[in-house]
Formats: sequence, C-alpha cells, structure tokens
Amino acid sequence: MAITQLSAFLENAPGTLCDTVAAITDAGVNIRALSVADTKDFGILRMIVSDIEKTKTALADTMVKETPVIAVRMNDTAGALKKILNILKAEGVNIEYVYAFTGSELGDAYVVLRVDETEKAEEILAKNGTPTLSDEDIKQFLNK
Repeated sequence: MAITQLSAFLENAPGTLCDTVAAITDAGVNIRALSVADTKDFGILRMIVSDIEKTKTALADTMVKETPVIAVRMNDTAGALKKILNILKAEGVNIEYVYAFTGSELGDAYVVLRVDETEKAEEILAKNGTPTLSDEDIKQFLNK
C-alpha cells in the first residue's frame, strides 16, 4: 500500500518554489508534506498531495515524476523513528531518503520513506505491527 509521491524538478532561481506552490494551491490542492533538495542549478520538490492529477495538471510545464514511497504513522515521541529504522535495518532494507510531517491529532506524526524494496519493506513493517498508509488513507486523513 505505498503512497504516491510527486517530484517536481525546478530551476534553482528566486521565486520558482513560490510560483510552483502557488500553482498547486490555486488548483485547490493541499500539500500535506514536502521536502526540497537542491543543487546549484535545480531543485527537486518532493511532495505528498491531496490530489495527484490536479497537481500534475497545475504543473503541466514542469517535469513531474510519480514515485511509490512508504508512509508510516508513529507517535510524536522520542525514539519512534528509531524503532521503525531499526526494523528495516535488521532486514537489510536500504533507505534512500526520508522526511516527516506531523498529523492533525496531537501526538501523531508520519514518516515518508523511499526504500530500495517497497513491497518487502511494507511486509516487514506490517509483520512488526507497523502498518503503512495508502493513497486512500492520505485522502481520508486530509479530509478530517
């Protein structure tokens, strides 16, 4: 039940991120989580959004890629992320990158993981009592 992350490749120039976020917002899309990685010439805006198709349409002039990632709910307490990472480490799952966001309920947090073997990682986490979210879960979460 991986979720879909959108990655937009942006020029690293003043106003580019602002204009991109404005286009997404003007399309009526909620950006639930995001991460920006940059180099001298370009940046990669990675995001979890409320409507994938509307976002892609809003960014029609931008290179946008869909990537399956894992999202896991965890308690917003010290050590919660460590527990998840230890489970994956013990099974040899490689984590390419990670970012997190807090939930709408006090004490909730979510971590987004890009791993080398998505299905294997989801099975390992589920076996250890840590279920992952689906795109539908994200939509329901956003509508609270």
